[in-house]
Amino acid sequence: VPPMPLEELKVHADKLIETHGIDPAYRDYCAITINNTAWREQLATVPFERRLLLMPKCLRVEKQCPAPFDEFGLLCKKCGLCSIQDLQDEAERLGYAVLVAEGSALVMSIIQTGKIEAIVGVSCLSVLEKAFPFMEAAAIPGIAIPLLQDDCIDTTVDMDTVWENLHLTSDDKTHRLNLDAIREEVDGWFSPENLADILGPERGETDAIARRWLAKGGKRWRPFLTVCAFKALREGGVDAAVPADLRKVAVAVECFHKASLIHDDIEDGDATRYGTDTLHTSHGVPVALNVGDYLLGEGYRLIAECAADPLNKVEMLRVAALGHRTLSLGQGAELCWARNPKPLSPLEVLDIFRQKTAPAFEVALRLGSLYAGADEDVRDTITEYSEKLGIAYQIHDDLEDLNADGHAPDDVAALRPSLLLAVAHERAKDDRAFMDRVWRRDLTDAGTPLEVSARIRQIITDSRADERCQNLYEGYKEEAVRSLAYLENPSLKGLLRRVVAKIFNDLQVKGWCSEFEKRALAAGGLPDSVPAPEPVGSEP
Repeated sequence: VPPMPLEELKVHADKLIETHGIDPAYRDYCAITINNTAWREQLATVPFERRLLLMPKCLRVEKQCPAPFDEFGLLCKKCGLCSIQDLQDEAERLGYAVLVAEGSALVMSIIQTGKIEAIVGVSCLSVLEKAFPFMEAAAIPGIAIPLLQDDCIDTTVDMDTVWENLHLTSDDKTHRLNLDAIREEVDGWFSPENLADILGPERGETDAIARRWLAKGGKRWRPFLTVCAFKALREGGVDAAVPADLRKVAVAVECFHKASLIHDDIEDGDATRYGTDTLHTSHGVPVALNVGDYLLGEGYRLIAECAADPLNKVEMLRVAALGHRTLSLGQGAELCWARNPKPLSPLEVLDIFRQKTAPAFEVALRLGSLYAGADEDVRDTITEYSEKLGIAYQIHDDLEDLNADGHAPDDVAALRPSLLLAVAHERAKDDRAFMDRVWRRDLTDAGTPLEVSARIRQIITDSRADERCQNLYEGYKEEAVRSLAYLENPSLKGLLRRVVAKIFNDLQVKGWCSEFEKRALAAGGLPDSVPAPEPVGSEP
């Protein structure tokens, strides 16, 4: 029950660490997370105009920042070099008071005015610990978001967490939803027993192969999104049980996805998927093609047989057909390129992503919203959100290809259109001719496949193409969140914001504040809860 004293929080954190085998280096991080969870419901009830967003000046790009300071902190010039401007603009649009400053005395003086009833604060662990007694004494609801890297200049923060808590409101009925529990429930629908219940009696060997392929690995993001959209928009609240019939719609979405993977693997000549043989490798191309077609038919059958309103059902079928059509156009653009390969610009690659990856997310979200009986006023927002989310997802996939383990299709090694290859070709200087040959697949005398792959990866690193793609990835994630700004349904808005963080989940703590460590060491050593000053480099 908040407010919890700091020592009590540490006891809870130690218990959490012991129970779940968490690295003790995350003791303080766990304590902060527990505190945030305790205050979350109370923060949600406080109007935006009674909240304070507190950010540290070290989020700025110090060497280039033109902003001056006054007694209340940084006066942002909105130059666009850092995240401070974006967060400040959005917070002020909502009604927050905003300070870019540090210091517990300043925070306490603001609390004492009585005009602030809740605080969302971004800071390093050491500053958060110093400010905690003041927050505890005033019993002010507070959400603390720790910085992710050491040093007191040019630091970073998990923007997804900041955006989520910035917009937290009791009008959003989904903020208490356990998204992990929903994912586990959805994943359970693809067991052989549940598939038999959803799909009906098995109809021969083709059906059996299709069901085994449906039950194979995968992250199930698309059926998960269908259920999320339904829960956010349904009448009767988010706590009501998911109707059994919705499983048909969710499984239909996965049928479309798995069918596209079967066909992609054939078209791209990939031999492995989910760490095992692709379907055409194990059963032959004719059987795999037929199973892919069968799954498409199953998807449309399941939608047609669901219990949605008849008019909404017609729209659901149209949405699925348009998504299938757009995906095929994107895949077709890549296949036509393969017949006459040549360098593609980053914009041309992004356009392929827009057609190949984004439609599946849009279909999943719109089917869930239509089944819930949602008005079509959410359509344009879902379309824009899905486009940005899909592009971010594909860029993220490209970045993972840099460290491919051989268990998944690797667009870099396979020389398929990739944003990394497009940016590296654009930026390459001495290696421009080689990258041109890479795009044209003219590498007969360039060495073994492993040597070629290693050289391409080195060029990507040397040209900092990976850094550029990482920035684009972060930008598209942020644009997905921004697309929700004027969505009127607070539950759908809140849930889709959380979905971005859930899908990517790439938060990394990179170390501790070096300035704090120097002061602590000079005073006689680091506290028990702070590890030696080495990068942590793993997820909390």
